Amino acid sequence: MNFLTKFSLKNAVAVFIISFLLILGGLYSFSSLKVDLLPNIEFPQLSIEVVYPGASPEDINEQVTSKLEEKFKAIEGIKKMQSSSFESISIINLEFPFHTDMDEIERQVSTLIKDTKLPDNVQTKVNRFSFGTFPIFNISLFAKKDVDLQKVLEQDVIPELNKINGINSVSVGGMKEEIVQITIDKQKAAQAGLSLSQIKDQINEKYLSFPAGNVNTDTLQIPVRVQEKLDTVQALENMTLTPPMTQMPSSTNPALASRPLPPLKLKDIAKIEAVTDQPEVTRYNLKDALSMAVTKKQDANTVEVADQVIKVLNDHKDEFDYAIGFDSAEGIKKSVESLVREGLLGALFASIAVLVFLRNVRATIIAIISIPLSLLVASIFLNRMDISLNVMTLGGMAVAVGRVVDDSIVVIENIFRRVRKSKTGLTDELVQDSTKEILKAITSSTITTVVVFLPLGFVGGITGEFFLPFALTIVFSLFVSLLVAVTIVPILAKFSFKKVPPEEKEGALQHFYGRVINWSLNHKLIVLVVSIVLLVGSFALVPKLGFTFLPNEEQKILVASIELPSSTSLEKTNDVSLKIEKMFNEQEEIKEVTAGVGSRDFRTGLKRPNQANYFISLKEGADVAPFIKKLEKHMKEITDKEAPGTKLGVQEMSSGGPPSNNDVNIDLYSNNLAALQKAAKDVENYMNKRKDLKYVTNNFSDQQKQVVVQIDPEKAAAYGVSGFQVLGTITDATKPVEVGTLTLDGVERTVQLSYDKDVDSVDTLKKTPIFTKRGLVPVSEIADVKEVETYTAIQKLDGKVFARVSAQIVGDNIQKVTQDVVNSVKKEVKLPKGVSFEGGGGSDETVETFQQLGLAMVVAIGLVYITMLVTFGKARIPFIILSSLIFVPIGSLLGLYLAHEPMSVSVMIGLLMLIGIVTTNAIVLVDRIGQNREQKGMAIRDALVEAGKTRLRPILMTAFATVTALIPLALTKASGTLISKGLAITVIGGLTSSTLLTLVIIPVMYELFFIRQAKADKKA
Repeated sequence: MNFLTKFSLKNAVAVFIISFLLILGGLYSFSSLKVDLLPNIEFPQLSIEVVYPGASPEDINEQVTSKLEEKFKAIEGIKKMQSSSFESISIINLEFPFHTDMDEIERQVSTLIKDTKLPDNVQTKVNRFSFGTFPIFNISLFAKKDVDLQKVLEQDVIPELNKINGINSVSVGGMKEEIVQITIDKQKAAQAGLSLSQIKDQINEKYLSFPAGNVNTDTLQIPVRVQEKLDTVQALENMTLTPPMTQMPSSTNPALASRPLPPLKLKDIAKIEAVTDQPEVTRYNLKDALSMAVTKKQDANTVEVADQVIKVLNDHKDEFDYAIGFDSAEGIKKSVESLVREGLLGALFASIAVLVFLRNVRATIIAIISIPLSLLVASIFLNRMDISLNVMTLGGMAVAVGRVVDDSIVVIENIFRRVRKSKTGLTDELVQDSTKEILKAITSSTITTVVVFLPLGFVGGITGEFFLPFALTIVFSLFVSLLVAVTIVPILAKFSFKKVPPEEKEGALQHFYGRVINWSLNHKLIVLVVSIVLLVGSFALVPKLGFTFLPNEEQKILVASIELPSSTSLEKTNDVSLKIEKMFNEQEEIKEVTAGVGSRDFRTGLKRPNQANYFISLKEGADVAPFIKKLEKHMKEITDKEAPGTKLGVQEMSSGGPPSNNDVNIDLYSNNLAALQKAAKDVENYMNKRKDLKYVTNNFSDQQKQVVVQIDPEKAAAYGVSGFQVLGTITDATKPVEVGTLTLDGVERTVQLSYDKDVDSVDTLKKTPIFTKRGLVPVSEIADVKEVETYTAIQKLDGKVFARVSAQIVGDNIQKVTQDVVNSVKKEVKLPKGVSFEGGGGSDETVETFQQLGLAMVVAIGLVYITMLVTFGKARIPFIILSSLIFVPIGSLLGLYLAHEPMSVSVMIGLLMLIGIVTTNAIVLVDRIGQNREQKGMAIRDALVEAGKTRLRPILMTAFATVTALIPLALTKASGTLISKGLAITVIGGLTSSTLLTLVIIPVMYELFFIRQAKADKKA
């Protein structure tokens, strides 16, 4: 790369112009980067939803779930299959390894669904999962004065929002629906021989519109259309109904048997009225509101989309007010601002560190010029690769700040030192020779730092995907910093060092270090023993640190929910919810609450009138963990009094980041559902008693009452009744029939049919009349109607029925707690006969990830060895340099212990980085030793002492610059930076200990590896 320095010195103006253009390109690229909280990662998961209206969980499992599971088993590479069969819906989740072609998998799944013989009236939907599928907003809207808020939203706001580039969906809860309710007189309809389904069909038949050929004139061919429409409520009332049959025989008047029933109008047997229905109720701080949820497309810029949404809302500020209950964009902005602040502080600290050592302002400015240049040019690469500006890329920049100055520091320090020694002054040749002298050292040190990130490819799953943008940011920055060091730095040095003071005498620090080297070389055994003792002592701290995937980060937004018994009405749920919301309003820690009663389930889209969900925003000073327990206690007091049997839960809102894996799962298996339910409940009760667990959940739902109508085939055949006829009769009697959306009086309205009398008991259901060839008979005549206890959901894992009891672990030592929970369940919980269990959870994946990262470190060390072997050409030299890595754990583990940081994936990535960073200092020292021996013919010990004194300042400067640059990141308490915090502490501690020990160990190891030559030098 020496030719680049020559070219730069001869074409300084051209290099400056290119640099200026790159800076402009970097600024443009940086401003163009999409801003998001997390890397845009699509999980290799598919969710298949199958809606089968009215079917029980058992029917869903038998007729839908099991059939699809059998088909899906044939898909190649499937990692895990989990299913849930609820009433009316089946959800099957398929998981695959990362880098699976999900487009091809989705095509296969769609084909398999089509090939499966499912019931006729099912609807299927295949969904993918990514960070982008989470709502970015939850906004409460309040009308001003006499404004019809719903109309404004439907006609203006929602269409405007949907035009925004990047919006995926906008849904509004709490909207009222205009319904035309047709209430049929049950007795009159029965006399006319009409069921609700038949009336529905006759109404729909009135909406006829079909082409019927053409009328041919001499000059034209005119198309003919035949149509019939009911376009007003009055027309609907006067619609003529045709009874489908004649009067049934009667023992009192047989003559009626042959007389056909006369036509009648709908209003003769029905009451028709327009009503307003509100299937879900939404509030904000006890005030009625409409609740808007906004999701973005996966690759859209979250902050940009959020800003445009707010702009649209502000355009309508004369019509409504709004309050934001949840705003992911705000969290992103805070995280980005925090990381930018830490990065800028790091750059400032690194600059001060360089200035302290060089004591020359111009030299310091030249050294730190690589920081903005490297990061801005790296932004060009990130933009071209469509990588967003997120906590990982910004974390990479913040970490890279200290490292990108290293090459420039070494170059400028060497030029500065040579100029001060030179008697001829500054010349192009001197600058070129000074750069060439350390070119091999900085090139090999940069390449070694880069190659340590290559093994991240060995780390599969979410870890590899999540840290890839972080690694790429550092790699791009380092490559650019090397180019800056060999091109721009020499040019700036040439123009800046015209007049420099002559070199001072050997400093006290260098003199002291020379004596330390001599003492160490004379007492090798003591140095090695002390180093090993320190290393072993540091490993003793590991059990005290704890193991976790990523440290738990406290959230100030809580998600709470209540689920009343399954048959509870919306009115009752709303009454209970209001009492809970009033309790929330009295809590000092709570800032605001967004409530949704009977709102749609986020995953299934089904409305649950027995559920209420809450977004609870806490004040900054709230102590989250104890407050959650207090809140749960108050909620339970209310629900136990108002609606016994209510399930409730409160937990911190997930940040949507990589899985924390801070959970423990107990999976129970059995085909005996009663035994499985008991086992799950016993395990749930045990886990609730433990103080090291929180948010205990049990996926095995309780039983609920269900009425089963068991048709007698022989009696049904005798009466000439089919199973579908019985189903239709029961459905008509127990639930409204949706006619559809009709345009009446110029307004689109939902039309709904129902009887005037509800079925309010099992006895009433038994007496429900059904039309047969023998006349009207009660349902109980042809079917056995009974009330049974059944399960509200059936869960399966890889085709086996199971129950999962899960909990989050309090603290960070997840491996220890997980093992303790599994062993305790085995010993303390007596499981029913036929129930087996498996224990595990996040710790399994964490251990696997740690093993993969451990392998990545071994591979990284191998790559570093090969790089140095190519650079230095001697097999022994790389071993000497790599010996500096042995002492990295001393400072890293001590730093983590003092900072109360657990071992985590961030820490492992930090250790991986240190392999490259630490070897840099050793390379700079060993390269000088080699030059002394090969070019100057110095004896080994003299070469060691001279190299140590000469390279002491650049080694301390680079290490000090990297450490000080990371201090703001290590000390931050801002949200969203914990991914980099553990990493920063690891690098600071490891680099500090390894730098200090490297300065002593490398000379000792060098003389040991060249012991024969050293002895020969002594004799000479």
